[in-house]
Amino acid sequence: MPIATVNPADGETLRTYEAMGEEEIERRIQLAEATFRTYRTTAFDERARLMRRAADILEADQDEIGRVITTEMGKPVKQARAEAAKCAKTMRWYADHAASLLADEEPAESDVKDSGASRALVRYRPLGPVLAVMPWNFPLWQVIRFAAPALMAGNVGLLKHASNVPQTALYLEDLFHRAGFPEGCFQTLLIGSAEVDAVLRDERVRAATLTGSEPAGRAVAATAGEMIKKTVLELGGSDPFVVMPSADVDRAAEVAVTARTQNAGQSCIAAKRFIVHTDVYDAFVERFTEGMRALRVGDPMEEETEVGPLSSEQGLNDVMELVDDAKRSGATVLCGGERPEGPGWYYPPTVLADVTREMRIHREEAFGPVATLYRVTDLDEAVLIANDTDFGLSSNVWTRDDADVDRFVRDLEAGGVYVNGMTASHPAFPFGGVKRSGYGRELSGHGIREFCNITTVWHGA
Repeated sequence: MPIATVNPADGETLRTYEAMGEEEIERRIQLAEATFRTYRTTAFDERARLMRRAADILEADQDEIGRVITTEMGKPVKQARAEAAKCAKTMRWYADHAASLLADEEPAESDVKDSGASRALVRYRPLGPVLAVMPWNFPLWQVIRFAAPALMAGNVGLLKHASNVPQTALYLEDLFHRAGFPEGCFQTLLIGSAEVDAVLRDERVRAATLTGSEPAGRAVAATAGEMIKKTVLELGGSDPFVVMPSADVDRAAEVAVTARTQNAGQSCIAAKRFIVHTDVYDAFVERFTEGMRALRVGDPMEEETEVGPLSSEQGLNDVMELVDDAKRSGATVLCGGERPEGPGWYYPPTVLADVTREMRIHREEAFGPVATLYRVTDLDEAVLIANDTDFGLSSNVWTRDDADVDRFVRDLEAGGVYVNGMTASHPAFPFGGVKRSGYGRELSGHGIREFCNITTVWHGA
């Protein structure tokens, strides 16, 4: 895949970039290692000062970088600006909290004595250069939620971004440079996927994090396992959105529309499978379908646009194949389901009913604005269908019954359970999944500690 900016709204190639050669890759890895030796000793206050400065710059740039994001991957410009603002918020959160999250931990005095020590503690130390392999769908946010905690912990970053967002990737390197971080703290590698393996095998690269597809995750995990390097993987998702009889159906249907179509449905944590109790099924489906049909699809640079194009022609073809397979197998199309005429990689908000286990869309992640509906008769059936997937990223549950909540929290196989609300990431809460959605956690204290050497310090009596 070429490294290029191709506008998804019309398919026009706007800029292309030469991939970095071996010498430049070597120079950057060498610089990362050298920078780490000194940067790791900086005080939290100094790191926080630089991180807050980066947040200020990003906030000031949000209109400009928002338009770049929209041009590169098709997100409505209003959503792109909001992504930049969320990144700045997260950078400030880690600037404020990193020192306390990584403070030395004192074991219980009784345990210290029992170990024969006069003193003992646990200290969090940075690992070194960390490779981040990041996707195009949230081209700022996915990177910042790695970079902010990693840099605040004293690590340095090497970014291999998706090949269709090179301008955003270069902006991120420049952002940290303008903020005053030492040269080499955060560098972008303009390379293709084929070069990732060699970078990860380099002994100077100590760990890796990847957000992306399951095949990409398997490849990185396999190499990292061979090299015995720490990894964090956030892969696909097919999140359930369960609506029970006691739910506020109007509110659930309203939120469901956003949960399925934000970023044109190209989100790992988007709700994709809507599992609705038969008592409220008809009412929910009517309101949900009306909401999906009413969304404004169009030019992502227009402020009023709610759904822009998909990011690539391949992405569009993948969604079309899943929908066409479902239609051939008996699914009922309640709205959408056909690609509109004209330029660009647009696909309409689509609702499919009568979905069965034999359809590909039941098993595979639909990375576009396509919702599947399931009618259930009780909570047990809802849990069964919700867990009938290889993925386990997050989940949404709508109910006013505390007993229902307890069951769902206990039994849903997912990294998050959001009750009466839409799944959303926040810097204070851990984010990640189970099963084929990956392992490890981003954000919160759990995320900042993922790339730390958790060190026991023991003093003899």
